[in-house]
Amino acid sequence: MKAPSFDYVRATSLDHALDILAERGADARVLAGGQSLIPALNMRLQSPPLLVDIGALDELRGITIDGDVVRIGALARHRDVEDSQIVEEHVPLIHEAIRHVAHPAIRNRGTFGGSLALGDPAAELPACAVALDARIMVASTRGRRTIGARDFYRGLFDTALEPDELIVQVEIDAIGDGWRSGFCELARRRGDFALVGLAAHMCVSGSTFEDGRLVFFGVGGAPTPARHAWEQIKGRWCEPPVLTAAREALSRDLDPPGDTSASAATRMHLAQILLSRVVVAVAANAEGKV
Repeated sequence: MKAPSFDYVRATSLDHALDILAERGADARVLAGGQSLIPALNMRLQSPPLLVDIGALDELRGITIDGDVVRIGALARHRDVEDSQIVEEHVPLIHEAIRHVAHPAIRNRGTFGGSLALGDPAAELPACAVALDARIMVASTRGRRTIGARDFYRGLFDTALEPDELIVQVEIDAIGDGWRSGFCELARRRGDFALVGLAAHMCVSGSTFEDGRLVFFGVGGAPTPARHAWEQIKGRWCEPPVLTAAREALSRDLDPPGDTSASAATRMHLAQILLSRVVVAVAANAEGKV
């Protein structure tokens, strides 16, 4: 199919883009990498009156580290993030997860901020942002504000981003002493959206999980923290009884949907498998076994 007709503006600066959104935000959609928006237009799942193309705004690119804070520009391509030594060294969860995002052709065009702004419940990066307690910097003509990733996602494709706002940058604390990350997803084919995925960020002291976050994706309308499962792990180690209790507690955290790809029961079973895999992998990494 062909996209419906729409007006098109190519922003020449951040201020230009924000001025347009201030005037037409309710009618506009922002075009960054376009790897989700263009297919949605062509399938007529969306029909916005106006597209605001921000692809030329180099001021929104770049990956830097300042002290113990990593900053990723909203227009950093997935490939830029995947190849970044800063990300590999200081945000290993993102480095691991982004290799699972779609296919190389998609990663060559898709943007970091675009993935976060879309909030696809089966996408990897929103869950990682929540697990890492990332800070999402947004701008409008009214000024700038910071939204914690845990407060950014409200429901199915529903975020705290206002119609006149753009994500400009994401801040993530560099991984600290004792912290380890783990990531795993299960999909029918490499590059497909995950049936179930898990992003974990955990602090290990000796043989104890002291702090951390377990965030599932593909199991609901938004990234889903597994708080009850974490309570079974916190202050303990990955002995079989602990993992069993954590898997059982997942029924209080997750209420996965069923669809033509997998039933609700299948998704819950897969989530329990991933929980054990990721926790054991984090423990092995902390012990220097991987």
